[in-house]
Amino acid sequence: MAAFRVEDQAHMRRALALAARGLNACAPNPRVGCVLVRDGRVVGEGWHRRAGEAHAEVHALREAGAEAVGATAYVSLEPCSHQGRTPPCTDALIAARVARVVAAMSDPDPRVAGSGLAALKRAGIEVETGLCETEARELNVGFLSRLGRGRPFIRCKIAASLDGATAMADGESRWITGEAARSDVQRLRSRSSAIVTGIGTALHDDPRLSVRLRAGAWAPPVRVVLDGDLRLPTDARMLKETGTTLVFTASADGERADALRSAGAQVERIARAGRGLALDAVFHRLAALGVNDALIEAGSTLNGALLEAGLVDELVLYVAPRILGRRTRGLFELPDLVRLDQARAFELIEIRRVGADMRVRARPAE
Repeated sequence: MAAFRVEDQAHMRRALALAARGLNACAPNPRVGCVLVRDGRVVGEGWHRRAGEAHAEVHALREAGAEAVGATAYVSLEPCSHQGRTPPCTDALIAARVARVVAAMSDPDPRVAGSGLAALKRAGIEVETGLCETEARELNVGFLSRLGRGRPFIRCKIAASLDGATAMADGESRWITGEAARSDVQRLRSRSSAIVTGIGTALHDDPRLSVRLRAGAWAPPVRVVLDGDLRLPTDARMLKETGTTLVFTASADGERADALRSAGAQVERIARAGRGLALDAVFHRLAALGVNDALIEAGSTLNGALLEAGLVDELVLYVAPRILGRRTRGLFELPDLVRLDQARAFELIEIRRVGADMRVRARPAE
């Protein structure tokens, strides 16, 4: 790895901060930021704002104009080298006659995968990679999961009491957490490509699964219901929301499927597995539809099934300072353990206060 200077670090961190501005609207594309620096002075900045629109490098080059000649481009991801909905960014950088490109990481997309960096080198441009790579990978963890594993990065969001209850025995759960935590969930939804729930939650809560933010650029996530027997009502509130509601089912009831389609849903058949649907098939299909980040908002049955299947990449647990007692519903429905060493281990990556509540983020231990 190249020996990067302090100023290189600062400019790349700025590129990453710019990339984060596209957190909510880029999917299925990655989040990318670019900073152009000439003679120690920033002459252009840009980020990828929305899928199908100009990439970060193009925005930065437009801002820099003629001052891009001889500049260093700091990019949070390898510039693309293929013709998609927009022209290749490598061509734009070469045409602008930049002298150096510093990329945080290579692009795993097989249409790029090193060819962008190679094209820059052939054009006589100095190329370096690996600066702030860990941060860059974290910013695009969903994109990397879809390209590398063939499924989205799966976050499981749960609101619970201090004693691990998610609802009362009759299912009452509004509201365990406070307003600040619920607003934080809206921001979590806005950065997700899909919000996934089970039919039990859909029937009991009749959720909208929408993003309710006052401002900001975000694309409506796909609402996904795992509904093995097509029990979702045609007047469900989520069917009245903007965007797509996708119902996965194993049912062959064509009449019922047509009724849901008439109500605005998309219905797709998925094989059964055990008591539910084949979860691997569900998430591989979502990846094929361009879903990078999937947010699970479900009950203990689906949460437990995902955990058992090894499909939970991150837990986002909102913990309220309340005790609900024994006659309640828990976080995960799982087989009983006999020994403590059978427990599923997680690593805490963040603990943060959100209003009166606490947000805990954890990922499966290696």
